Amino acid sequence: VSLVELGVPSGEPRCLAAAETVLAWLTGDGHRRGVRTIDGLVGEPAAQEAADRTAELFLEHRLFRTLAGGAPIHPAFVVVHYPPFWHYDVLQALVVLARMGRAGDPRAADGLELVERRRLADGRWRTAGRWWRPPGSPGSNVEAVDWGTSPSELVTLNALRVLRAARRLEERSDAAA
Repeated sequence: VSLVELGVPSGEPRCLAAAETVLAWLTGDGHRRGVRTIDGLVGEPAAQEAADRTAELFLEHRLFRTLAGGAPIHPAFVVVHYPPFWHYDVLQALVVLARMGRAGDPRAADGLELVERRRLADGRWRTAGRWWRPPGSPGSNVEAVDWGTSPSELVTLNALRVLRAARRLEERSDAAA
């Protein structure tokens, strides 16, 4: 996915080698032994119920706040990351809620305002944190590319999607008119 998002041409030999390395790890016995299998179909009612309960949990916490006092649950939750991988932050929570048709829920307002405040003067958004380490770093979580923190087309796209899904873009346009 990272290679596609970077616009790497198909057949690029160095990228094919990197993809093969990751795929070999993902399909290897060592990794597969640790993957739990969930019994059920994608359209399974229990899966929808679980997704709805999760959305309720997100919304009950206004996406990133503690129930007692309202402070951020974790500092990383209020920082936009890209790529998000499997981690949580307010923008990713809003992306999920938007896909479920729930981004307009009033309890998402804090998260939407946080995303709106992070918009740059030129209308784009940038990442403010990362879950990865730059190429050449020792240890794990080393990416094949340095995603940087410059304005991000994909963070901007996701921010615009969630604001539109919550009808925040139209409201601002109507108010300005």
